[in-house]
Amino acid sequence: MYKEVSQQLMSFIQDSPTAFHAVDTMKKILNENGYQELSESQKWTIKKGGQYYVTRNQSSLIAFHVGEDLDQYNFHIVASHSDSPTFKLKENTEIEVKNHYVMLNTEGYGGMICSSWFDRPLSIAGRVMVRQDNTYQTRLLSFDRDLVLIPNVAIHMNRTVNDGYTYNKQIDMLPLFGGDECQAGDLKKMIAKELAVNDDDIYGCDLYLYNRMAPSIWGANHEFISSPKLDDLQCAYTSLQGFLKGHHPESIQVFACFDNEEVGSGTKQGAASTFLYDTLYRIHHQISQNDEDFYRALASSFMLSADNAHALHPNHPEKTDAQNCVYMNQGIVVKSHAGQKYTSDAFSIAVFKGLCEKAGVPLQFFANRSDVLGGSTLGNIAMSQVSMNCVDIGLAQLAMHSAYETAGMKDSYDMIRVMEAFYNSHIEVMHDGVIQMKEK
Repeated sequence: MYKEVSQQLMSFIQDSPTAFHAVDTMKKILNENGYQELSESQKWTIKKGGQYYVTRNQSSLIAFHVGEDLDQYNFHIVASHSDSPTFKLKENTEIEVKNHYVMLNTEGYGGMICSSWFDRPLSIAGRVMVRQDNTYQTRLLSFDRDLVLIPNVAIHMNRTVNDGYTYNKQIDMLPLFGGDECQAGDLKKMIAKELAVNDDDIYGCDLYLYNRMAPSIWGANHEFISSPKLDDLQCAYTSLQGFLKGHHPESIQVFACFDNEEVGSGTKQGAASTFLYDTLYRIHHQISQNDEDFYRALASSFMLSADNAHALHPNHPEKTDAQNCVYMNQGIVVKSHAGQKYTSDAFSIAVFKGLCEKAGVPLQFFANRSDVLGGSTLGNIAMSQVSMNCVDIGLAQLAMHSAYETAGMKDSYDMIRVMEAFYNSHIEVMHDGVIQMKEK
């Protein structure tokens, strides 16, 4: 079962070279499971027991399953993110070099490990705005072939590269696109041909590089999985699968996947936006016109913020806290931080610990070294818009923000089980400091 789930995850990631494609892949899965698409710009009609989803910017998605018994309803939410560090093509992207090369002008998106992008097959994917009469329509684009590559400088010309090198994204990280026969304008022609439109019909693009290396399962006992974008498509995929499996009639189950976590979430489609609040408020107003009921529901709701965590590195165990370090294939990770970079506290940890026990899944705890500034995630950011009890969780992985990351082969299956248990429960805050969890 572990291997089957990992293979399904790998297929999902390969179908999702950008956040736009990840959301499109999620939409297809939801459609296959009977979910109805809503539009933020259109009137909503929501029924008890109904299954729906809505997108924003085509790169963020919120799906929800409305309970049938909503006298004392609340929201059960899992949030993840659809984006990963990469390189974005600039508007005027082609650079000719001495009439023999055409490079592509890019800029970094998020905090990637630059060295991991060199000397590997890359391609281009994203969305293209195409004009048709008086409308502008989005078309997803993915060149399904090895198209570009970022070449290293030979060690003979950079003798100190192994002693530490600072990469300049405007110089070192530009991908090679073509040779003598290539010229400026060829990329747009390729895009037009791929989409079967005229060059002049292309009015805008959001295009990114993506790693073409196929995911793999490896290790002495096939215990590891390596792939691009495990952070955070591993959590996005597993939480979606748990969402599809679980349901409680007294709750509104919500699956949220936000874009732009890697650049701070401060966009209209990020966790800091009103997307989650807007969606929850519109759902409520289909059930009750009483705002008091909405705020009661929020106060009694619970969120899992699902974003991967740092496993102890075998070559550098000193990088992690000696007592609060985590390992791949050893269970779900709860992340805590005294400075509140994570939302986990005794209250929310206790609830999640109970969920793991119910699901029969092991649990482990992560904290940064006290002398190291760690990263943050989307839990606290989302809470700035919609406040509720929340715990930050994830799956242990190595090489976070590399172009090719590594995680445990067993962990995806365990995460699905916990998510299913969460969505099958009714977690209700009785009053401040007391919480009750009921099974279906």
